[in-house]
Amino acid sequence: MNDSPQDHQRQPHDHGSAQQPQCPVRPVRNGSSGYMSYLVTGYAEARQALADPRLSKNTAAFFANNGSKRRLHPAISQSMLASDPPQHTRLRKLVAKAFTTGSVAALRPFIEQVTDDLLDAWPTHGQVDVVAELAMPLPVTVICELLGVPEDNRSDIKRWSAELFAAGRPERIDAASHAMAEYMTGLIAERREHPGDALLDDLIRVRDGEDRLSEEELVSLAVLLLVAGHETTTNFIGSALLALFQQPTGLERLRREPDLIPGVLDELLRHSSPVSMATFRYTTEAITLGGTEIPADAPVQVAIGAANRDPARFPAPAQLDLGRDTTGHLSFGHGIHRCVGAPLARVEAELALRKLLIRFPDLRLAVPQEDLVWRPTRLVRGLATLPVLV
Repeated sequence: MNDSPQDHQRQPHDHGSAQQPQCPVRPVRNGSSGYMSYLVTGYAEARQALADPRLSKNTAAFFANNGSKRRLHPAISQSMLASDPPQHTRLRKLVAKAFTTGSVAALRPFIEQVTDDLLDAWPTHGQVDVVAELAMPLPVTVICELLGVPEDNRSDIKRWSAELFAAGRPERIDAASHAMAEYMTGLIAERREHPGDALLDDLIRVRDGEDRLSEEELVSLAVLLLVAGHETTTNFIGSALLALFQQPTGLERLRREPDLIPGVLDELLRHSSPVSMATFRYTTEAITLGGTEIPADAPVQVAIGAANRDPARFPAPAQLDLGRDTTGHLSFGHGIHRCVGAPLARVEAELALRKLLIRFPDLRLAVPQEDLVWRPTRLVRGLATLPVLV
């Protein structure tokens, strides 16, 4: 008997740690399409796959050659995240400087102020949804300010972004991709007429001044930064707080010593990865991965959540161990496609957790854990709501 969608959403998310450990790479049949792809769940194999140049991210080329009926807007299907060198190298270089550790450090006072403003609106007693009242608006506000997206449009951005990750709804994903791209095309036109000093203005100047960006690349970069700049951080803040609720001893220590929070973020990222599956890759030639022969032109799915819980790399992986050395976890990816916004995500998550634990020392779950609902998403993993009592 199959679970209903509602039942599935209420089940604790499967990180993939229950996958067969003796089979870190295995073929799987893809739904109605019927084609074969390869699922990578082992840590060593996932790390190898994420950095192997024989695994292409050129999504548009793959689906063009395989008769896909998908209608993703080119801004999504041909983004920096879905490209290979040299295009990827050129595009990443244009945005990387905005997300260096130094650049993000300069943003810290603004991020802290946004966090305080959001928490100031919380009641002194009662129930609050952490997702709706902090985890979602914090990174959305920060990336929209960074890019120059007007406040009035941010509710639309949230909705379109959520729809881009809707599981099992390709038509909804495609429609959201067009809505987001059309909005960004219009915003770029407005910023050309009334330029400012936001990151989007910098990218427009690159496009119009040095002609190093096509108009399609400009729209694509802007959409990618907008979506990737908040979606995973929203999921991580909620999942990390839930993981701490499940570890009372560690939670109490962080309440007493909040300066320890930056040092435990990596274990929280490993344990509660906001990314369950890496974005699309396919083999450009036959390869061997984890002892499995993979033919050319085969999709490869790298299960980040499962790899982060591979007992061969992280003993007792289901346990949150705040003293664990988690060097090399894959929540930000690995190789040339490693998340360019990782420094920003770290600061946002650190400040969110720090402020929550300092300002609300009695913070606790408002509902039983089994009643929590996970978002029905693909690629990413996050709670739909996280009701707490303050």
